[in-house]
Amino acid sequence: MTAEALVLGGGGQLGRELARTPPPAGWTVRAVPRADVDITDRAAIERLLDESPQVRAIINAAAYTAVDRAESDREAAFAVNATAPGMLAAACAARDLPLVHVSTDYVFDGESERPWREDDPIAPLGVYGESKAAGEEAVRRACERHVIVRTSWVFGVLGANFVRTMLRLAGERPSLTVVDDQTGCPTWTGNLARVLLEIARQAEAGDPARFGTFHYADEGPVTWCGFARAIFERAGRLGVPVPEVRPIATTDYPTPARRPRYSVLSTEKIENSYGIVRGRWSDGLDRSIAELLEQRER
Repeated sequence: MTAEALVLGGGGQLGRELARTPPPAGWTVRAVPRADVDITDRAAIERLLDESPQVRAIINAAAYTAVDRAESDREAAFAVNATAPGMLAAACAARDLPLVHVSTDYVFDGESERPWREDDPIAPLGVYGESKAAGEEAVRRACERHVIVRTSWVFGVLGANFVRTMLRLAGERPSLTVVDDQTGCPTWTGNLARVLLEIARQAEAGDPARFGTFHYADEGPVTWCGFARAIFERAGRLGVPVPEVRPIATTDYPTPARRPRYSVLSTEKIENSYGIVRGRWSDGLDRSIAELLEQRER
C-alpha cells in the first residue's frame, strides 16, 4: 500500500510547495489547508487522522508567520505555533505516527559569531520566536517520534516572501534601502520541501537516532541587502527594472519585533543523520524568478 505524507498548513507557501514536490518512491503527499481543517481544534485533528488510514507520517508546515503582527496578537500566535503543535503531537503519539515539525531560526537571539547548533541555548527576541520555541517544547513532550526542523529566510514562488516583495518594489521605486547588518541563509521552498519529505520517509522507518531537533538551511550566508542585490542581478537579466539598493542598519528601519542579527544555522547534524545534501539558495532563486516572471507574462 502506498504510504502517505499528510501535510498540515497546505495553504501556505511551504505547504503548497510540498504538494507539488515529487515525493520519495512509494509515497504520496496530501496537503490540507487550514480552511479544511482547523489545526487549533483538537477534535478536527483527531477526526482527520482517524479518516486517513494511509498516512505514515505527518509534516506540520502550519504556522503564524506575521512576525511584527505577533507582537500585538500574542494569543493567536501561540494558538497556532504552540498549542496546535502540541495537540497534533499528542494525536500522532496515540497513533504511533512520526511528526515532522517545521520551526525557525527566530528561537535564537542572533548574538553568535558562528552557525547555531541544535543544542545552543534558545533566547527568542519576540512573540513569534517565543511561540515557535513553545511549540517545539510541546512537540517534544507529547510525541517521542518527532523531528523538529528549524529553518531560515524561506522564499519561493508561492505566498508572501522577500523575493516576491523585492520584485514588486522593483516596478514601483527607483531606489530601495535594505538592512545590511542581519545575516542568514535564504532557503528555497523547493529544497526545503525535498528535505522534509525525505525526513518523513526515513522517520517512518522508526530509527530512534533520527528523532530530535535538526537544522536545515540552504548554502550561503548573506545579508538582506546582499540577498536583494542578488535578486535584482538575476531579474535584471530578464528585463525587470533594477532599482538602486542602498544598505542601512537595523536601527535605521525600526519594526515592532526585533530580528536576530546572525541567523546562520549549522546543518552538520542533519547532513550526517539523514544523508541530506544541502541545496544552494542561488539555484532556487534563479528558478523562482524565472517562474514568477513567466507567471506575469501569462
